[in-house]
Amino acid sequence: MKLSEIADAIGGKLIGNGEIEIETLAHPADAEGIDTLALAMEEELVESLASSKAIAAVVLTNSKMPADAVEGYVEVGRARVALAQLMKIYEKPVYYENTIHSTAVIDPSASIGKEVSIGPFVYVGPHAAIGDGTILMAQITIGAEAIIGEASLIHPGVRIGERVRIGEKCIIHHNASIGSDGFSFVTPEPGSVEEAKGLSSQGQVHAQNLEITRINSVGSVSIGGHVEIGASTTIDRGTFSDTRIGRHTKIDNLVQVGHNVVIGENCMICGQVGVAGSVTVGDRVVLAGQVGVADHINIGNDVVVGGGSGIAFDIPDKTVAIGYPALPKNEATEQYMQIRRLGSIYRDIPKLKSRLKALETASEKG
Repeated sequence: MKLSEIADAIGGKLIGNGEIEIETLAHPADAEGIDTLALAMEEELVESLASSKAIAAVVLTNSKMPADAVEGYVEVGRARVALAQLMKIYEKPVYYENTIHSTAVIDPSASIGKEVSIGPFVYVGPHAAIGDGTILMAQITIGAEAIIGEASLIHPGVRIGERVRIGEKCIIHHNASIGSDGFSFVTPEPGSVEEAKGLSSQGQVHAQNLEITRINSVGSVSIGGHVEIGASTTIDRGTFSDTRIGRHTKIDNLVQVGHNVVIGENCMICGQVGVAGSVTVGDRVVLAGQVGVADHINIGNDVVVGGGSGIAFDIPDKTVAIGYPALPKNEATEQYMQIRRLGSIYRDIPKLKSRLKALETASEKG
């Protein structure tokens, strides 16, 4: 593909020789030849173009290019947007065979769409439906009455439970579990958890969980179109209503989504986030890595929560929250600064006590 064609495809501005043929993309230091497009969309990477073997590059608009570093380059406004477009052009799709493998077990009542690929040791349960053009890699389980939308990609080892519904063009990565039972139990008499929640100043509980009764999950999971779910992520089925994930939401690896949770559209849920049961998350929310969300919390639209935060209270729309427990960023920053000042305050207290004692002694002497 010529450099000029790449510039048109990503909406960039071509400067210099547009006839350079590009075969691969690389970091400037990793470029192995003149057919490599160097991705130098950071200031320090632009400087490294002078010593790179690449003769073509992508840089940010108004970058200060070293003299004669490359023969042609493309300027772009937003680095990661350009990167996403380039990755589409030079994507290396997963390998699969466009057939149904002989070891796959498909219930006779299941519905298989057109041009569906089903890999080795896949199980498709009774009355399940697989949409047109969907790819099921090896060792996948599709439960009874589950529905997988068209043109979806399910990677090896994924487990999809009964009655789960997944929209079109979804991607589910290795060993994700969609539709396991929710963690929902009760004790015949009020137990330690109920007593702990009701405590005010006491720090002990006296109730005992002598018997723990399971609450079965008869709901399922409903996932909108264009959702991506990371490796080893788990999404529990609802108790009697479905756990729901909105369209275009992206969920990272190792995320736990509890039963009855509702997550809106265009959200980004980063690695190791844990969302407890019956939480409602609005649209376009970002939960950074290792955020923990307590049960029955409501998170508004367009909220951004910093990594490692613990959400124990409802968060209104458009709030940036950080900390443990999570607070609006300005409040959390003020609290942090006050804590930092405590050291100097403690150092000043002995001096103040000494001065006060001296004043009292002087006063007693008249």
